[in-house]
Amino acid sequence: MPTPDVDVGAMLDALDRHGVDYVVIGGFAVELHDVAVPPTRDVDITPSTNTANLERLAAALVELRAHFRVPDGPAQGVAIPGGVSAEWLAGMVTVALVTDAGPLDVSLLPDGTTGYDDLAASSSEIRYEDRAVPVAALEDIIRSKEAAGRIKDIVVLPALRAHLRRRT
Repeated sequence: MPTPDVDVGAMLDALDRHGVDYVVIGGFAVELHDVAVPPTRDVDITPSTNTANLERLAAALVELRAHFRVPDGPAQGVAIPGGVSAEWLAGMVTVALVTDAGPLDVSLLPDGTTGYDDLAASSSEIRYEDRAVPVAALEDIIRSKEAAGRIKDIVVLPALRAHLRRRT
Protein backbone atom coordinates (compact mmCIF):
# COMPACT_ATOMS: atom_id res chain seq x y z
CA MET A 1 0.00 0.00 0.00
CA PRO A 2 1.10 3.62 -0.30
CA THR A 3 3.91 4.96 1.81
CA PRO A 4 3.20 5.80 5.45
CA ASP A 5 3.07 9.49 4.44
CA VAL A 6 -0.30 8.83 2.79
CA ASP A 7 -3.40 8.40 4.95
CA VAL A 8 -5.49 6.71 2.27
CA GLY A 9 -8.32 6.05 4.69
CA ALA A 10 -8.68 9.75 5.51
CA MET A 11 -8.75 10.64 1.79
CA LEU A 12 -11.33 8.01 0.94
CA ASP A 13 -13.43 8.88 3.97
CA ALA A 14 -13.51 12.57 2.96
CA LEU A 15 -14.52 11.69 -0.61
CA ASP A 16 -17.22 9.33 0.65
CA ARG A 17 -18.49 11.78 3.30
CA HIS A 18 -19.07 14.32 0.56
CA GLY A 19 -20.65 11.78 -1.82
CA VAL A 20 -18.03 12.20 -4.55
CA ASP A 21 -18.38 9.91 -7.57
CA TYR A 22 -14.84 8.83 -8.48
CA VAL A 23 -12.71 5.91 -9.61
CA VAL A 24 -9.26 5.16 -8.20
CA ILE A 25 -6.63 4.95 -10.94
CA GLY A 26 -2.84 4.82 -11.08
CA GLY A 27 -0.45 3.08 -8.73
CA PHE A 28 -2.85 2.72 -5.83
CA ALA A 29 -5.39 1.06 -8.14
CA VAL A 30 -2.64 -1.33 -9.24
CA GLU A 31 -1.93 -2.14 -5.60
CA LEU A 32 -5.63 -2.71 -4.90
CA HIS A 33 -5.64 -5.20 -7.79
CA ASP A 34 -2.88 -6.99 -5.82
CA VAL A 35 -0.21 -6.61 -8.48
CA ALA A 36 3.32 -6.89 -7.08
CA VAL A 37 4.78 -3.46 -7.82
CA PRO A 38 6.68 -0.94 -5.70
CA PRO A 39 4.35 1.05 -3.42
CA THR A 40 2.95 4.28 -4.75
CA ARG A 41 3.52 7.63 -3.08
CA ASP A 42 0.10 9.12 -3.77
CA VAL A 43 -3.50 8.35 -4.59
CA ASP A 44 -4.90 9.11 -8.05
CA ILE A 45 -8.60 9.53 -8.77
CA THR A 46 -10.79 10.36 -11.73
CA PRO A 47 -14.02 12.08 -10.66
CA SER A 48 -17.25 12.49 -12.54
CA THR A 49 -17.16 15.95 -14.10
CA ASN A 50 -20.79 16.93 -13.67
CA THR A 51 -21.13 20.21 -11.78
CA ALA A 52 -22.77 18.75 -8.68
CA ASN A 53 -20.02 16.16 -8.32
CA LEU A 54 -17.27 18.73 -8.81
CA GLU A 55 -18.91 20.79 -6.05
CA ARG A 56 -18.82 17.76 -3.75
CA LEU A 57 -15.19 17.09 -4.72
CA ALA A 58 -14.29 20.72 -4.04
CA ALA A 59 -15.85 20.45 -0.56
CA ALA A 60 -13.85 17.27 0.13
CA LEU A 61 -10.63 18.93 -1.05
CA VAL A 62 -11.30 21.97 1.14
CA GLU A 63 -11.84 19.62 4.10
CA LEU A 64 -8.53 17.92 3.28
CA ARG A 65 -6.86 21.36 3.00
CA ALA A 66 -5.61 20.70 -0.54
CA HIS A 67 -2.75 22.77 -1.97
CA PHE A 68 -0.81 22.55 -5.23
CA ARG A 69 1.99 19.97 -5.04
CA VAL A 70 5.06 21.58 -6.56
CA PRO A 71 8.29 19.69 -7.38
CA ASP A 72 11.00 20.80 -4.97
CA GLY A 73 8.41 23.10 -3.36
CA PRO A 74 7.37 23.30 0.27
CA ALA A 75 6.09 20.06 1.83
CA GLN A 76 2.73 21.68 2.63
CA GLY A 77 2.34 22.74 -1.01
CA VAL A 78 1.37 26.10 -2.45
CA ALA A 79 -1.99 27.73 -1.84
CA ILE A 80 -4.43 27.57 -4.73
CA PRO A 81 -5.22 31.16 -5.77
CA GLY A 82 -8.90 31.75 -5.13
CA GLY A 83 -9.21 28.36 -3.41
CA VAL A 84 -10.72 25.11 -4.59
CA SER A 85 -14.06 25.33 -6.36
CA ALA A 86 -16.09 23.34 -8.85
CA GLU A 87 -15.35 25.98 -11.50
CA TRP A 88 -11.61 25.72 -10.85
CA LEU A 89 -11.73 21.91 -11.03
CA ALA A 90 -13.74 22.02 -14.27
CA GLY A 91 -10.85 23.91 -15.89
CA MET A 92 -8.30 21.23 -15.00
CA VAL A 93 -7.21 18.13 -16.87
CA THR A 94 -4.92 16.86 -14.13
CA VAL A 95 -3.85 18.51 -10.90
CA ALA A 96 -1.26 17.30 -8.38
CA LEU A 97 -2.25 18.19 -4.83
CA VAL A 98 -0.92 17.74 -1.35
CA THR A 99 -3.49 17.39 1.41
CA ASP A 100 -3.44 16.89 5.16
CA ALA A 101 -3.76 13.18 4.34
CA GLY A 102 -0.91 13.18 1.78
CA PRO A 103 -0.48 13.53 -1.98
CA LEU A 104 -3.63 13.25 -4.10
CA ASP A 105 -3.74 13.57 -7.88
CA VAL A 106 -7.03 14.42 -9.56
CA SER A 107 -7.15 13.48 -13.24
CA LEU A 108 -10.33 14.46 -15.03
CA LEU A 109 -9.06 13.00 -18.30
CA PRO A 110 -6.44 10.27 -17.78
CA ASP A 111 -4.29 9.43 -20.78
CA GLY A 112 -5.87 6.87 -23.11
CA THR A 113 -9.38 7.33 -21.69
CA THR A 114 -12.35 9.62 -22.12
CA GLY A 115 -12.65 10.15 -18.36
CA TYR A 116 -14.91 9.03 -15.56
CA ASP A 117 -17.75 7.47 -17.57
CA ASP A 118 -15.25 5.44 -19.59
CA LEU A 119 -13.49 4.15 -16.47
CA ALA A 120 -16.58 3.72 -14.29
CA ALA A 121 -18.22 1.47 -16.89
CA SER A 122 -15.77 -1.37 -16.20
CA SER A 123 -14.67 -0.47 -12.67
CA SER A 124 -15.27 -2.69 -9.67
CA GLU A 125 -15.33 -2.24 -5.94
CA ILE A 126 -12.32 -3.57 -4.07
CA ARG A 127 -12.09 -3.68 -0.29
CA TYR A 128 -9.52 -1.44 1.38
CA GLU A 129 -9.54 -1.65 5.15
CA ASP A 130 -13.25 -1.39 6.04
CA ARG A 131 -14.55 0.29 2.89
CA ALA A 132 -15.47 -0.56 -0.69
CA VAL A 133 -13.39 1.49 -3.12
CA PRO A 134 -14.34 2.08 -6.78
CA VAL A 135 -11.28 0.99 -8.77
CA ALA A 136 -10.57 1.16 -12.49
CA ALA A 137 -10.34 -2.18 -14.29
CA LEU A 138 -6.81 -3.48 -14.76
CA GLU A 139 -7.32 -3.39 -18.55
CA ASP A 140 -8.12 0.34 -18.31
CA ILE A 141 -5.11 1.00 -16.11
CA ILE A 142 -2.89 -0.74 -18.66
CA ARG A 143 -4.49 1.27 -21.49
CA SER A 144 -3.86 4.52 -19.65
CA LYS A 145 -0.28 3.68 -18.70
CA GLU A 146 0.48 2.68 -22.30
CA ALA A 147 -0.95 5.98 -23.55
CA ALA A 148 0.97 8.01 -20.95
CA GLY A 149 4.23 6.39 -22.01
CA ARG A 150 6.15 7.66 -18.98
CA ILE A 151 9.14 5.58 -17.84
CA LYS A 152 7.51 4.86 -14.46
CA ASP A 153 4.44 3.51 -16.31
CA ILE A 154 6.36 1.50 -18.90
CA VAL A 155 8.38 -0.22 -16.17
CA VAL A 156 5.29 -1.71 -14.49
CA LEU A 157 3.46 -2.74 -17.67
CA PRO A 158 4.98 -6.26 -17.82
CA ALA A 159 3.82 -6.99 -14.26
CA LEU A 160 0.34 -5.63 -15.03
CA ARG A 161 0.01 -7.70 -18.20
CA ALA A 162 1.28 -10.86 -16.46
CA HIS A 163 -1.21 -10.36 -13.60
CA LEU A 164 -4.03 -9.86 -16.09
CA ARG A 165 -3.07 -13.06 -17.95
CA ARG A 166 -3.09 -15.03 -14.69
CA ARG A 167 -6.59 -13.72 -13.89
CA THR A 168 -8.10 -14.69 -17.22
